[in-house]
Amino acid sequence: MNRLHKLSALFLLLSMLQVSNSQAQSLDAAGTQVEQADLSAVGLLNEQQHQNALLSHDLPAPFGSNLFTGGFSDSREDGLNPGYVIQPGDRVSVRIWGAIEFNESLEVDPRGNIFLPSVGPIMVGGVKNKDLNARVSQAVGTVFIDNVKVYTSLDSSQPVAVFVTGNVIAPGRYAGIPSNSILYYIDKAGGIDPDKGSYRKIELLRAGRVIEKVDLYRFIRDGKLANVQFQDGDTILIKERGDAVSVSGDVVDTALFEMVGKQASGQEVMNMARLLPGVSYAGISGIRNNKPYSAYMPIAEFKNVTVSDGDLISFRADQHDSVIVVDVEGSHMGPSRFAVPRNTHLQELLDFIEVDPQLTDLKAISLKRQSVAMRQKEALQESLKRLEARYLTASSQTDEESAIRAQEAQLISQFVMNARQAEPSGRMVVARKGKIANILLQSGDTITIPGVSDSVLLSGEVLVSQAILFEKGLRALDYINRSGGFSQQALTNRLVVLHANGEVSSGKNPVILAGDEIIVLPKVPVKNLQLASTIVDILYKIAIAASVAVQL
Repeated sequence: MNRLHKLSALFLLLSMLQVSNSQAQSLDAAGTQVEQADLSAVGLLNEQQHQNALLSHDLPAPFGSNLFTGGFSDSREDGLNPGYVIQPGDRVSVRIWGAIEFNESLEVDPRGNIFLPSVGPIMVGGVKNKDLNARVSQAVGTVFIDNVKVYTSLDSSQPVAVFVTGNVIAPGRYAGIPSNSILYYIDKAGGIDPDKGSYRKIELLRAGRVIEKVDLYRFIRDGKLANVQFQDGDTILIKERGDAVSVSGDVVDTALFEMVGKQASGQEVMNMARLLPGVSYAGISGIRNNKPYSAYMPIAEFKNVTVSDGDLISFRADQHDSVIVVDVEGSHMGPSRFAVPRNTHLQELLDFIEVDPQLTDLKAISLKRQSVAMRQKEALQESLKRLEARYLTASSQTDEESAIRAQEAQLISQFVMNARQAEPSGRMVVARKGKIANILLQSGDTITIPGVSDSVLLSGEVLVSQAILFEKGLRALDYINRSGGFSQQALTNRLVVLHANGEVSSGKNPVILAGDEIIVLPKVPVKNLQLASTIVDILYKIAIAASVAVQL
C-alpha cells in the first residue's frame, strides 16, 4: 500500500483525541514546527478492511433515526387550527342573534354544505377554518340585511384512517384526524426501519396518485414540512433507502447520510454532516471500478470530490497535525494529560512532570504505545488462527485417534475463545540500567511512572494470588511457596516474571526484584507435545503482552 493509502487508512480508523484547556498542558506550542505524520508505526489497514466494515454493519445510525421515539404519536391535535380546510363530516357551530335567533351545531353534508333555515345551504367545504365565519356571515347577510350578528366555530373534524406502508417497523392502518402531520402517522407505525427505510423518499398517495413527496432531512435541518390535510384512505409510502455514505470524525452529526441521487459532492456531504470548527482534512474509503479506493485531501479539494454509495468519510481538524496528546499514569503530581508538539521526545516531557523522588521509581519508567498494542493484538490473532487451522482441520486415521482429536479440538476452541479476549498493553521498555531512552513520542502514548514498591505480586496458577512483601535474596519459587505453592494445573518449569520497567524474564526459578509480578502459566493437558508447545508459546506471549495468564 502506498503512503497515500496508509495516510487515509490511518485517518479513517483512528479517532482524534480532543483536549480541553482544563485537561491539557502545552509545551511551547507557539514555536512548534509542523511535521508530516509518520505513519509507518501504525500500518495496520489493508484494502479488505473497507469490505469488512460494511459486512459487519459497524456503521453509524442513519441520520434522523432518533426522530421517531413516540413523541409525534402522543400529540393531541383537534383540527381547529386556522389553516384547517373544512370537509364533509366536520361539525360547525352557528350562532345568530338580532333579527333572527339561531344556535345549533351542524354537520357538513357530503356536498360540503351546512343548512340554515331561512337562508338555505351554505357551501363551507374547502373553506379554511380562519375564513369560516366570513363565509357564513356573507351568506346570512344576503337574506338578513340589518340587525343580524353571526358567530361560527368548528366544533370537530371528521376522523380519518391512513395506511402507512413500505419500510416502517409496523405497517398498518392508523386512525387520526385530517390535520395530523405525516410524522404522526409514521410514528404510529413504529417509525422508519433504520436498516432499510428512507428518510428522504416518502410519498403520500391518494387514489393511487402521488400528491406529495416528503424529505425529512429538510424538517430535521430547517423545520420545513409539507402541510398536508389527510383524507380517509390516504396512503403513506416509505420507500427503500437510497445510496448513502457514512460520515464520522470531527463533525456535529456522525451518521449514515442518504443522498438524493446516486452520487453527491463533497460540499453536500459537508452541509449534511456540519463540520466542527477547525476541520481542514477529509478522508474517503470506498470502492471504485470494483477495486478498493482511499484518498486523503484538504477540505478545499474535498468540496469538489464526488462521493458514492458505501463510501466511508471522516473529517479531522488541522490542529492534530502539529500537536499530539500524551497521557501520564502512576506516581506523579500535576496533570495526567499533556498536549505537546509532535517532535517532542520522552525526556523533554519528563522534565515537565513533577514527581516525589522518595516515592517514585524513576529507573522503572515505561511507555505504552497504541501502535505496539495493535501489532501485538494482530500477532496474537494470527497465532490463534494458525493454531485453529493446523489442529482443528487435521484428519484422523483410527477411532481412538478421532476421540483424542475431539478432546483436543474442544480444548483448542475454549483456549482460543479465552485468548482472543486478552488485550495487549503495548508496553515498551525505555528504562534500562538506570538510563531512559529518549524516544520520539507519538499521539496516544501513555507514560507509566511506577511508585517505589516493596512487594511482589503473584498471579496465575498459584493457590493464593496475592502480594507478598519483598525480601532480598528470595527467588520466584520462594514466593510461590509462601503463597501455598502451585495449583494442580500449574506449568512449573517455565515461570514468567514481569519487571516494573516492562522487561520480562522467565525460567524455572528466576531472580526477583521489588515490584516484580510472577505469573504462573497453566500446563496444557494434551498428549500431543507439539500442540502443547504451541499453546504454551501463545500463553507466554499473552502473559508478556497483557500481563495475564489465560485459563484453559
